[in-house]
Amino acid sequence: MKKLLAGIVALGLLAVLIVGGWFAAGWYGGSEIEEETAFIVPSGSSLTSVAQKLEEEGLIASADGFLLRAKILGGSDPIKAGEFLLAAGASGSKILSTLQSGDVIRRFVTIPEGTPSVIVHDLLMAEDLLVGEIPVPDEGSVLPESYDFERGEERIAVLARMQRAMDETVAELWPNRTSRTVATTPQEAVILASIVEKETGVPEERRMVAGLYSNRIRQGIMLQADPTIIYPITRGRPLGRRIRQSEIQAINGYNTYQMQGLPNGPIANPGRASIEAVLNPEETDAIYMVADGSGGHEFNSTLDGHNAAVERWFALRRERGEM
Repeated sequence: MKKLLAGIVALGLLAVLIVGGWFAAGWYGGSEIEEETAFIVPSGSSLTSVAQKLEEEGLIASADGFLLRAKILGGSDPIKAGEFLLAAGASGSKILSTLQSGDVIRRFVTIPEGTPSVIVHDLLMAEDLLVGEIPVPDEGSVLPESYDFERGEERIAVLARMQRAMDETVAELWPNRTSRTVATTPQEAVILASIVEKETGVPEERRMVAGLYSNRIRQGIMLQADPTIIYPITRGRPLGRRIRQSEIQAINGYNTYQMQGLPNGPIANPGRASIEAVLNPEETDAIYMVADGSGGHEFNSTLDGHNAAVERWFALRRERGEM
């Protein structure tokens, strides 16, 4: 009897070890995941609903088995909402750990400096990992920058972050403006910065261009900025042709060839550097500028100097076969 009882106990212990090993192997061993896979945890999900989703997507063999092992062997931290990368062969333990404390996959949408709002709208609507509709934002209300987002996030939420970033940037920079700025309100700073942004692609020129336009405004000289002619025609999209004489003569709230001072509103979304340039423009006598052929401009304080620079620019264009 003693030998029989000992045998039964030994078999029992063996069975416990086998079952315990099987139970542990189902938690710490490899999973059904064949390759690195993105998995989304919707906002408000419970561990039960996530386990069912994992099973439905073929990432675990059994939701019930996963839940049972998670309750006994897993940590007690809550799972997070978002999109996660699950490694190939990740164990149940690793899957739960990833959903509890792993990094959420973040993606980015970039708004280049000087992008008009119609293009901001296009960029957000073209991002197929975002959801929902958005209106075209007010011109000048978006800060050009790279913004991270999660799969399935509302476009309106991303746009709100872009606009909040602009509000915060202007609020930060405005108190530090110098006496040389001609902007009397934050909105005027954004308007002039949008013109500076469209007039030069050379970062080092921003303060100089801002200084030149500040001089023209102080002296009552029309800004005569070509991008302000184009804006009411295309709302910031490329014109695709040369400006017509009739468009130069057009009278509207934006054409600075026919009006003194600033246009009625921004003509693009200016970046931080252009806003800073407008609030702290270069101290200069220049009131004229023309392209120099290298991507930048030549600046002059006299009409004679400007006319000579224009002739050099035209000669260069003729040499290049552009005229």
